[in-house]
This record gives sequence, C-alpha cells and structure tokens, in this order.
Amino acid sequence: MGEVLALVEARLRSALGEPDARAAVTFLGTDRIEVLRFVDGDLVRYATLGMSAQPMADPTSALADPVKGPRAELVLTVRGGLADTDKVLRPLAVLAATPQVEGVVVAPGASLDVGDPLWPGAPFSSVLVAESGGLVEDLELDEPLDPVRFLPLLPMTPNEAAWKRVHGAQALEERWLAKGTDLRDPLRRSVELD
Repeated sequence: MGEVLALVEARLRSALGEPDARAAVTFLGTDRIEVLRFVDGDLVRYATLGMSAQPMADPTSALADPVKGPRAELVLTVRGGLADTDKVLRPLAVLAATPQVEGVVVAPGASLDVGDPLWPGAPFSSVLVAESGGLVEDLELDEPLDPVRFLPLLPMTPNEAAWKRVHGAQALEERWLAKGTDLRDPLRRSVELD
C-alpha cells in the first residue's frame, strides 16, 4: 500500500509540481485520505492521495480481491481567489473514501454527491467523474496490479445533475462544450438546459 501511494505522489508531483499544502482525513473504518493542493497561476488543483491504496471492489462480488481491481485518485481544478475553495478538502476526502465505505467503483461518467455545497457558497454539491489520461497520465503498476487512473472531477449544479441522470454524462459534457461553460469557475451558474 505505501509503495503504491509513494508512486502516486511522485506522479502527481511530476505532472503538477510541488504541492503547497496538504491535509489528511481519516474516517472510521477507512484508510487515511490526503488531499494535496497545487497552485498553477490562477488555477488551484486538488488531488486525493490514498484512494488508490486498495483496488476498488465490484459491489456484486462476494469477496473483494486485495490485489486486482481498478485504482484511482481524484483531481479537481478551480480558478483561485474567487471562492473559499480550500474548504473542498473534506468533501474530496469523503468522495475518495466512497469505494471503501460504500463498496462502489468510481469510474468515468459516474456522479458523486456529498449532499452539501463543495465549499461555502458553492452552487455545487455533486461532481461528474471525467475520463483520465489528460492532466495526469495513468500510472502503470507491476502486474497483476491495475494502473492508477487520475480522474478529473467536474462540479455539477443540482439542475445539471438531474439533467445528467436523464440524458447521460456525454450529453451533459457536450452541452457544456457547446455553451462554452467554464467548468473551473467556482461560482458559475448552471448551463442552459432546454
């Protein structure tokens, strides 16, 4: 477990630079989850560290495989200075602990909801999990371990989350793209959904 997390942190540092802050959260019955903050100009990136320590287990399996299975960490990017986004640390740790707590596999296209604003005044309580491989490349591990995928999180307003449930993740992403939505704006309004 420690070896995997050391490799994950090295990959995050090589892709995003030196973190300027980190916080750790431990929930009862789960491994420790850290959230690292990276500042890149006017962008602030938050990355989890700890979710990939164990493979995510298929909730329909009778026994969780301690070695094989998908592994991931979460990455959120927002524009700095517009909102108190550092308060997202605990909600991010909650999302990263979801596979251990609820036995779910977090994958692209999934919606994750924390039930409260992601940070004070945020118009978002949920995120859409996007495809990996962009900002931080997947980390290949020695066989038989699955690679660690760094999954971007795209904040969704309640209206967008409801629309996504009906029309799907791809349709929502296409709507954001067509309307030129700035998904990094921590105070943005919901995209037009007609």
